[in-house]
Amino acid sequence: MYITPPGPKGPTFVAHHGAGSSGLSFAVLAAEIRKLMPDAGFLSLDARSHGETMTATVGSPGLDLSLDSLTNDMIYAIRVLGGAVMTNVAKSGVFGDQVLGYAVLDVVEGSSSRHAEIIFYSQLTDRIGSAIDALQSMQTYLSTRPPGFESVSAGIEWHVQSRTIRNPTSASVSVPGLLRENHASHLPSDAWTWSTDLLATQPYWENWFVGLSKNFLEARGGKLLILAGTDRLDKELIIGQMQGKYQLLVFPETGHFIHEDAPAKTAQALVDFYKRNDRSALVLPPKVSELLKQKAMQEKS
Repeated sequence: MYITPPGPKGPTFVAHHGAGSSGLSFAVLAAEIRKLMPDAGFLSLDARSHGETMTATVGSPGLDLSLDSLTNDMIYAIRVLGGAVMTNVAKSGVFGDQVLGYAVLDVVEGSSSRHAEIIFYSQLTDRIGSAIDALQSMQTYLSTRPPGFESVSAGIEWHVQSRTIRNPTSASVSVPGLLRENHASHLPSDAWTWSTDLLATQPYWENWFVGLSKNFLEARGGKLLILAGTDRLDKELIIGQMQGKYQLLVFPETGHFIHEDAPAKTAQALVDFYKRNDRSALVLPPKVSELLKQKAMQEKS
């Protein structure tokens, strides 16, 4: 788990990565947000059997990667330290008015008790609006990945050259969290293998993707969707966007991991989103009852 505590009046951006990734996916983004908002906090974690989180092997009977279980993990992490998981957490309403808003990014597949504002930021599906397309794109993505690498640097190089991650700085930080040294292999090409067996997560894909658009639109709080292209919207999201139910941004220069490809641009979008939805900045007019009370006191004096 990676946590940067917020300042006295800063919000906390809570991020959850997608399948096969890790909490380090948001490291450069967090740094860019802190440049714009030094008081902001940031929380991201490695999900079950991802990154440095050691649980049962993916595919084994003892591991539960269902959306409900991942959601409960995220809720627990937020409470202790006070895509599809973030959308489900936001929709659950468990944090009530503490959730100022949430943002969803298109990739395969944003708490301080003193200020009480949480920004959810989620890495979700390459085609958020289409469960079937998401499942197909997952299989296509897996077919292009090598089974392992000679070294971590070779893994970083592959991600950059294949344009899986288009920003070398982001890749150098996040890719080490995707790999694990393979002591059982005698092949140099497999000295480092993937920390998470994505193919073994296939039984959960439908659970992750089906109903994603509906959950996104129904969750409480401000909504921001950042995509690499508008072709990833389904009918439900197109109608929602036309009805003004969420803000849509398109970063066509990005690919699989928007926040890693364009961390500074994504950070600016999220900070602007926060400021636009920041209730603490609102100055509400006094209630009529308060005005009458003040008038009565003045008359008595």
